[in-house]
Amino acid sequence: MPNSKPTKKTKDENPAAADQRFPNIAAWVHSYGWIEIGQDDDSRSFLRALDEGGMVWEGEAEYPSLDDALRTLDKALGKSIEENG
Repeated sequence: MPNSKPTKKTKDENPAAADQRFPNIAAWVHSYGWIEIGQDDDSRSFLRALDEGGMVWEGEAEYPSLDDALRTLDKALGKSIEENG
C-alpha cells in the first residue's frame, strides 16, 4: 500500500464498527487465532491469518488499500470458519 498516511482518530468513531464491518476477522481473533499485517522477513504477503498450527491464510503482497486487504481477509476467514468450524 503505497504512501498511506495515518489519520487522527475522532471522538465519533465507534470501536465496534470494525467488528461489524469485518465480522469474520473479529470472530477469528476472539476465538481461533490471530492476524498479522505488514511484510516481514518470513513472508511476502501483506496480510496473514494464523492459529496454533501455523499459517491458515496468506494474502497478496500488495492491495490497493488496507480496507481492500481486510475485506479479502474477512471473506477468506468466513469460508475457513464455515468449512472447519
